[in-house]
Parts: sequence; C-alpha cells; structure tokens
Amino acid sequence: QVQLVESGGGSVQAGGSLRLSCAASGYTYSGYCMGWFRQAPGKEREGVAAIDRLGPGYADSVKGRFTISKDNAKNTLYLQMNSLKPEDTAVYYCAAHVSPYCIAWAIQTNYNYWGQGTQVTVSS
Repeated sequence: QVQLVESGGGSVQAGGSLRLSCAASGYTYSGYCMGWFRQAPGKEREGVAAIDRLGPGYADSVKGRFTISKDNAKNTLYLQMNSLKPEDTAVYYCAAHVSPYCIAWAIQTNYNYWGQGTQVTVSS
C-alpha cells in the first residue's frame, strides 16, 4: 500500500525558511513524477512544484524561493522554502503521479497518491 507522509511544517516569520519532507512507502520515488501542492484557507488547492527524471518545475509565485528535490535512496521528497511570505501560508501536500514524467504537473487529477498535508504559517 502506497503511503506519503509529510513533515516539517510550522510557523515562521516572513523572510524565514522551512524545509518540508515527504516520506514514501510502498513504492520507490525514482520512477515517479512527484509534486507539492498547497491549499490556503478559502482557496483552491494549487500546484507549487514538481520533479521527474528531467528535472523540476515551479509555479511562478515560488520561482527563485522554493526548491524541490528528492533523495531516491531515502525515498523522500523535499521542498526547501526560503524568503517565505504571508501569502505562502497554507496546508502543503505531497503527491505522486504514477508516470516517469510530469505531464501537466500542476493538474491535481493527474496524481494517484496524496499525503495528509502539513500546515505552514508565515506571519508578517
């Protein structure tokens, strides 16, 4: 059974940093497209970043501030978030798409498995 478990969320002041982790069990990351999404209160869930064999992709709102990476040996996905802003406040989810390539990575329905989410709160 595939499981994704996020960790690393918390509260931070604007300008600060956090690193989210997503540990997978039941399959190996190396052959999958992996993504991070977020959902702020009262808003729809949106794609933040994704990574596949060809490399990463980012939403315009986080380019230059967030970095997605994965450690295949540890079966863990990461999201390094720097220069955080209050508008980054949301529940962050990791997701797995059973495909070696992230085609239309920001479309949620492309993903087969989801984690439970971790809260990130950025205060001004």
